[in-house]
Amino acid sequence: METLRPVRRTLLRDTAYEAIRDAIVRGDIPPGAPVRDADLADRLGLSRAPVRDALSRLAGEGLVESKPQSYTRVTRLVPGDVRDAAAVVRAMQELAARTAVPHLTDADITVMRAANERFRKATGRGDVAEALRADDRLHDVLVAACGNGAVAATVERYTPLIRRLEWRQFGTAGSAHGSAELHERLIEACAARDAEAAVGITAEIWRALEELADEPAEQEPAEQEPAGQEPAGQEPAEWKPAGQKPAEQKPAGQEPAGQEPAE
Repeated sequence: METLRPVRRTLLRDTAYEAIRDAIVRGDIPPGAPVRDADLADRLGLSRAPVRDALSRLAGEGLVESKPQSYTRVTRLVPGDVRDAAAVVRAMQELAARTAVPHLTDADITVMRAANERFRKATGRGDVAEALRADDRLHDVLVAACGNGAVAATVERYTPLIRRLEWRQFGTAGSAHGSAELHERLIEACAARDAEAAVGITAEIWRALEELADEPAEQEPAEQEPAGQEPAGQEPAEWKPAGQKPAEQKPAGQEPAGQEPAE
């Protein structure tokens, strides 16, 4: 019985939130795409309740927008919103660096170096998802070490808006190389316990993302604002959670096309 260990419990609403958020950030559910709680619940293998909670949270974070009795859809990528979010996150990251650097351990520096190496390798092979995970891991060392819960909560709140833009940036090797070099400079400043240098480099990293928001983006398709409900048979953009098999087709006798299940 010694092999039995407590299993990590994850709230279903958190599972739904993370899955839908990541799909939006990656562009699997594109800007302007309608999202229905029943459809998402079916694809995630969950009930509607946690999906509704997740959509409400995503609306608060600016990734989803709703009009009562009309639609819920993914927001468009608005440069001004991304720039504002990046400015807020930059201020929080600067505060985290200023507070955390004097208290960093050698183990913290080792974690940051390993994260940047993962970042460099991931961007080199075009693995954007892994690059962003490594980027998060590196900066999370400072956020955790600063011991300020408000900083951590604010960074978590606004980072998804920025990630939508970063997904595009880290898809190019040149920009990723520059990010890795900035990371290296940040790590060296942290290793020297030079808080002011770390703050300056942190500001440089996040200002680059603010500037990225001002760069011309690919034209997004015009949104079709539904009048009431969507035309019968029209489905949102196809998306399935990672690793999920396509749903089996129902045999004859299934509900008429376009008919939504009863609430």
